[in-house]
Amino acid sequence: HKTIDVIDEYYQKCIRFLVYGNILKNHTYPLSVSAERVFQAMAIADAALKMKADYIAHGSTGAGNDQIRFDMIFAILVPDIPVLTPIRDQKLSREQEIAYLEKNGVKMDWKKAVYSINQGLWGTSIGGKETLTSDKTLPEKAYPSQVIKDDETELELNFKQGQIKGINNNSYKNPVEAIEALNVTGSEYGIGRGVHVGDTIIGIKGRVGFEAAAPILILKAHEALEKHVLTKWQIYWKEQLANWYGMLLHEGQYLEPVMRNIESFLEDTQATVNGSVKIKLAPRRFEIIGIESENDLMNSKFGQYGEMPSDWTSDDARGFAKIMANQISIFRKVNNGKKKS
Repeated sequence: HKTIDVIDEYYQKCIRFLVYGNILKNHTYPLSVSAERVFQAMAIADAALKMKADYIAHGSTGAGNDQIRFDMIFAILVPDIPVLTPIRDQKLSREQEIAYLEKNGVKMDWKKAVYSINQGLWGTSIGGKETLTSDKTLPEKAYPSQVIKDDETELELNFKQGQIKGINNNSYKNPVEAIEALNVTGSEYGIGRGVHVGDTIIGIKGRVGFEAAAPILILKAHEALEKHVLTKWQIYWKEQLANWYGMLLHEGQYLEPVMRNIESFLEDTQATVNGSVKIKLAPRRFEIIGIESENDLMNSKFGQYGEMPSDWTSDDARGFAKIMANQISIFRKVNNGKKKS
């Protein structure tokens, strides 16, 4: 048995770009499993080459996304090593798997196996009988972390060039440590829970529960900070490219060269994403209080929204409005009175 630890690589080559892009699949899911599977597959492929393995095996079913992610990465990186997929090929159900394990002397509380749990750095997914329906929700017992806090507290997340570097008065050299610490705190309040409904790679709709306290808090805090320090066109184009990045990653296309191009753009936008974000936590909810940043473009010396301008005159504003209206005015003058054919 060999354990492969690629958590730091996973953060540096993937998670930080998810943060830069504020990426939530369908505005909901932080790609907890989607991103992780690709790096698991790449690590397995590398290990298989080094040990000169005759075969690679994975336990995916034939009705999910993971089979595609694993098979694609293996086909690209280790095309000459056969891949064994016994659960998919034999169409084994969860009940059949449990019966086989019991027959071979494996003893455990099988009630816990009712739910499929995938726990990782960027969140935990939960699947069960409820997520196979469209109208039922997961019970409290399905979540690995239980709500134990009933008060309110405030946190301050500190960012430098888009990466989380501190929580309150604690600084972290490695953002992975900050993520792990924030996950503990957020999970105690039941933060980051949700149910994601989306389109699978194979074309069917899928539904999965998740808990991702640290990812949700970091993404929302980072997004709030960016609203203050980036221009509107930086924000606009970053959203467009981030959506593509998330979709391609979700579908196992991490090795597609365009992903490196998008990463370069996302990273370049983060030079001014510096500062702190204050958040209030309460049981099962949170609130962004505000931000502080030396790069804040909402600087009062240039003017306050709805109040008095500091950097332009009333004549400047009047002329600006006239020019902004120019093309629409021309269009109406040319086309008014003309009937549509």
